[in-house]
Amino acid sequence: MNTIVEPSFNPSIAARPRPAHVRHVAPGGATVAFDLAAGDRVTLIDPEGLQPGDFYIAGPAGLAAAMLPGVALDPVDAAGTPAAALMHGAPAGWRLLRARLFGTDSLPGTRLDFTAPGAVRCLLHAPGSDMAPDAQDAPTELIADIVCAEPLSGQAPPPLAEPVLDLRVAAGTAHAYRVKAGDYIQVIDVDGRQCSDFLAFDAAALARGQEYDLDPTTTRTLTGTANPGPGLLSKYYDERQVALVEVVRDTVGRHDTFMLACSAKYYDDMGYPGHANCSDNFNNALEPLGIARRAGWPAINFFYNTIVNHDDSIGLDEPWSRAGDYVLMRALTDLVCASSSCPDDIDPANGWYPTDIHVRVYDGSNNFSKGIAHRMTPDATPRLTRESGFHARTAALTRNLVEYRGFWLQTSFAANGPIDEYWACRERAAMIDLSALRKFEITGPDAEALLQRATTRNIRKLAVGQIVYAALCHEHGGMIDDCTVFRLAQNNFRLVCGDDWCGVWLRELAAQHGLRAWVRSSTDQLHNLSVQGPKSRDILRDIVVTPPTHASMDELKWFRFSVGKIDGCPVVVSRTGYTGELGYEVWCHPKHAVQVWDAVATAGAPHGIAPMGLAALDMLRIEAGLMFAEYDFCDQTDPFEAGIGFAVAADKEDDYVGKAALERRKAHPARVMVGLDIEGSELVAHGDPIYSGRAQIGQITSTTRSPILGKTIALARLDVSAAEPGATVEIGKLDGHQKRIQAKQVRFSHYDPEKARVRA
Repeated sequence: MNTIVEPSFNPSIAARPRPAHVRHVAPGGATVAFDLAAGDRVTLIDPEGLQPGDFYIAGPAGLAAAMLPGVALDPVDAAGTPAAALMHGAPAGWRLLRARLFGTDSLPGTRLDFTAPGAVRCLLHAPGSDMAPDAQDAPTELIADIVCAEPLSGQAPPPLAEPVLDLRVAAGTAHAYRVKAGDYIQVIDVDGRQCSDFLAFDAAALARGQEYDLDPTTTRTLTGTANPGPGLLSKYYDERQVALVEVVRDTVGRHDTFMLACSAKYYDDMGYPGHANCSDNFNNALEPLGIARRAGWPAINFFYNTIVNHDDSIGLDEPWSRAGDYVLMRALTDLVCASSSCPDDIDPANGWYPTDIHVRVYDGSNNFSKGIAHRMTPDATPRLTRESGFHARTAALTRNLVEYRGFWLQTSFAANGPIDEYWACRERAAMIDLSALRKFEITGPDAEALLQRATTRNIRKLAVGQIVYAALCHEHGGMIDDCTVFRLAQNNFRLVCGDDWCGVWLRELAAQHGLRAWVRSSTDQLHNLSVQGPKSRDILRDIVVTPPTHASMDELKWFRFSVGKIDGCPVVVSRTGYTGELGYEVWCHPKHAVQVWDAVATAGAPHGIAPMGLAALDMLRIEAGLMFAEYDFCDQTDPFEAGIGFAVAADKEDDYVGKAALERRKAHPARVMVGLDIEGSELVAHGDPIYSGRAQIGQITSTTRSPILGKTIALARLDVSAAEPGATVEIGKLDGHQKRIQAKQVRFSHYDPEKARVRA
């Protein structure tokens, strides 16, 4: 049974209400419901354009009809509509009305503003059906942006399920409670930027008079992480190395396990004797359970933003958490827990004023997905890690999954491991889920003009059915991302990249130049299975059926794509990849992903195909000299410095973003990408400094132990004055000077520099 032990000390700390700005998002093809109060200011937005919307209002007849002046509102029968739940238990006299918004020609950012005249229930629907791989009609999200008339300070988000314990931890207090093995514990930052210390004790050991609680040092040692998170490294341990809780969800991802909960000494030393503190609050809450008092409690400091500086000093800043952010854990044994709302109001730890924490406990029979929050942009609604369409197959073959840009992707597979997976790709064939790549459908009469202005390639030369690799750059020449651009028709393109923000940037660029072009996200409508290796053509030849007007697998050229079917499922197949081997990418709707996976696996079995994870892929792409964002390039790196100068068209007369800067940088290069052969078997890492004598002249960007070359290799960026084929440099370890590793500059890519294999 979940019980609460009330604290004996409850300091009065007034929480300053914060203005309420709430955003509700209806994903493409789905709905979102919300309530409005009188005076709430609402903006309904079609951020990407071309997305129709249905807006349902349930409320008193006269009030509902007056909600949207000048917009047609039609009465509808609730039964059979997405808004049926709005009328559940509605008072007599309520009506359900619907407004048809936006449409098939709405521009990106089209909006409708209104103020709610009274309390109503609302539902926003973004209708749309599944997108075929060769189509571009992906349903996209609609947004309801609300500025509330009254601040919502102190309102916790809706529960994830029916709680067995619903506990408010008022600002500056702490509570103790019991949790059964298997139950879930949700710690919620109600108003944002508020720290909450968490303690957990083995309840059975406490009954024996033994105190075994969470031990941050043991946890960090066993997991190799500063803060465990959803995935393999999710558990918090006690000093016996027994796991007490595991993290299931985390919408923040930045916490502290280095410091004690705040204590009396901290405030005494700061000149605030007698200030309320978490450690004393815990002592008072736990004392009735016979738990000994401590001057300072080691705790998981959820939402606390600790910063470990390069000189080992520890600082703090305001928390990253926002209103409604939470951590969801699962109890691995019967526990006695305690949660605080930190009373610190003398530094930025709680944004300078403490607010409430809310704790909910859910029965273990619930099944909550694992995830970390991913935000496309700083103001975007957080979205938990999602599973690709291939997840049902990959998750059955491995537990070694990593969160990558909002998706769960496999690092390696249990039956083989990275080295075997690597050799499968080099010698036979491998299949890898790369659905986390971001896809954007770019259409409209000015679509070509937009991409001509956005990319470093001459898009006018791109034929229908052809693909080109390009860079997207800032005005100063630094890279936003690299990408591939597919031309589906005269005014129809698909851009595939790694960063969600590329879509936002492209829409802003179109608006800035008055271009009639739409950029719509299709990532959730188009997942992709990469089939790579010398046997890949033989495998796909037998299962990909293409119409007479499109190339067969034998006819498909490098950086071209074809349309067809696999086992009756519509697919687009492109001759592209990220391995340096002959290879293809199969693009399909997520609902067909399992069927496509099974067809490829079955056809590939006689050829020795194997599933492959990101660890093996990293070896392959480094050997092939292929760049990776935030490792080999960033916004301070131009395409020439990233080793992809070939992606900057020399014959492109049209202006494009960053053109002047790139021309200047090309004429006066400062740094250059080189390959390195590392002497010996010492490990080197991304970011390691490279020296010539005392002076640092560059750094490692990517490195791996090459199985086929039998040595450690690296990609590195050097000062142009030091770049000379065959010249030796030194990689600095420790402080860069106490230990040096020799390396020789070589041409990259290290393996198959002529790209003969990929062109085979």
